Amino acid sequence: MPEALFAELAAGGGSAEAVAFLERGERARRLLLLRTLLDRLDTLHTPITPPADAWRALKKAAERAPEPVDRLLLAPATGGWIAHVLRRLHGTAAGPPLWAEAGHLCTLAVTACLHAGTETDLMVPLTGGCLYLPGLGMARLSEAEPELTVGRARTSGGELSLTGPGRDGGTASLTIRPATAPLRRDAASSESAVPCGEIQDASWFPLRTLTHPTPEGPVAIPLDDLGPYRDLDDPLPPDRLDDAEAEAWQRLFEEAVEVLADPNRTGPNGTGPAGTGPGRLDPAAIRAIVPYGRTSTTPPALPTVPLSASSGDSFGAMVIARPASALALAETLVHEFQHSKLAALLHLFPLLDDDRAERYYAPWRADPRHLTGLLHGAYAFTGVAGFWRDRLAGAPDAGAVETAGYHFALRRAQSRLVVRTLLTSGRLTPPGRALVTGLARTLDGWLREPVPSAVLTRARTAAALHRTEWRLRNVVPVRDSTYAPDTPRFRVGRTSWPDLRTHAFATRPTAPRTADEHLAAGNPAAALSRYADALTADPTEPHALAGWIVARAALEPGRASRRMLARPELLQPLPSG
Repeated sequence: MPEALFAELAAGGGSAEAVAFLERGERARRLLLLRTLLDRLDTLHTPITPPADAWRALKKAAERAPEPVDRLLLAPATGGWIAHVLRRLHGTAAGPPLWAEAGHLCTLAVTACLHAGTETDLMVPLTGGCLYLPGLGMARLSEAEPELTVGRARTSGGELSLTGPGRDGGTASLTIRPATAPLRRDAASSESAVPCGEIQDASWFPLRTLTHPTPEGPVAIPLDDLGPYRDLDDPLPPDRLDDAEAEAWQRLFEEAVEVLADPNRTGPNGTGPAGTGPGRLDPAAIRAIVPYGRTSTTPPALPTVPLSASSGDSFGAMVIARPASALALAETLVHEFQHSKLAALLHLFPLLDDDRAERYYAPWRADPRHLTGLLHGAYAFTGVAGFWRDRLAGAPDAGAVETAGYHFALRRAQSRLVVRTLLTSGRLTPPGRALVTGLARTLDGWLREPVPSAVLTRARTAAALHRTEWRLRNVVPVRDSTYAPDTPRFRVGRTSWPDLRTHAFATRPTAPRTADEHLAAGNPAAALSRYADALTADPTEPHALAGWIVARAALEPGRASRRMLARPELLQPLPSG
């Protein structure tokens, strides 16, 4: 990788040229893994077309239509499929019969032939009479057998003829042009019109997309609710969004694109074009969005994103539960694409020597993390901090200043804490140290940038509350004077706990009632009294005790308070009681 491109990525950002370099690296890795997979499947007994024959059909299509077939091979779901089947071959994953999962290569070949207009005749796996065509949609045979069966797919001139076993021993068939619209549907050798608008009777479900205009023309990003390998590991059945939910996604995505394209943004030094600094994202770089957990607009979505995730096997894809807020979606797009960039870097360079022991504090998690997770978090939240830095620079009113300033101050401080942990771990390789040093340089510069005083105090308070409660819930109190707080012993049987404060402290309460609200309002004395009342029933309750410790430290700063914040678990009884 050219040094200049690595420096851009190490700072937490990355130009279009840097992202394109990462994609080329992912392409090379994808083809190597695919070669490995084909070798491992060479002797597989299968009732469908063997993988080697399907691969030959795909290669023939690639000669005629190299660009669409290349996009097909490099689609996120293709990477997810390759990785999943390799895990199955290694005995670390489960799923339907292996021949059926290997048969996804046949569906890739069918799709490639449709793009190229070439002729092919392949036996393919059908689930409930359905054949998913990656990047195009899903065909469904009416009156087909509901179980896993074998069908026949023939292509010619962009047209697909699909047949399979029907109920009562009959044959179901379908002929469509997937790039346009179905032509006809045949079931048990009878023909009828195709009611494409009827979900319950449709024979063709086109892949949904999220579109937005660019100077080069409109860009369409898959909104994948059909693909079996759209998730992070195991195959999933299709989970079709209703029309209203799909429209809600489109509206929200358009608004999120506007947020990311804010004209008030500038380059890293305050001048020049936007697009390379941390927290900036060209939406066209996203390869797929997978909606999670809801298929209709009811009940109403939460304003924040309750879940998002990504996988290194599926560059540019992200699983997201739709929020009601475009700002929340824009932040999540930045966050998850940061994970994709770092995963691609980890495929190119050994960045750290990780023993996978989960013993480190991560300010955005309820549990201890290993070093790789810590690095991913630091990289992702450096991008999030940059996102909120841009929002702060272009904030139109006091409310926006307060929200953006809080999240910027909180995430820059938390990310810098984790960067320190990584730099002092002794486990970074030379490229890893160069990367983390670049993050440190970015964050150190941001820590000198002004944030309104009250907002900064709330952010620091929220950060202290999270770390304090994390230690109370996870760390065994050890009073040995030789014990190092950076190498804690962890409680057995600890459970996850909700982080109720990170988002709650983003806004200053105007009429505080609870202890947390008084602390967020800047009144630690009132908060301390209420925390003490809550602790009378259970003196070791972690949420209230964390609040009491942080409020006490705010009222009585000094060495004793710093020691209490460093090892708050010492205020709890030893495991012996």
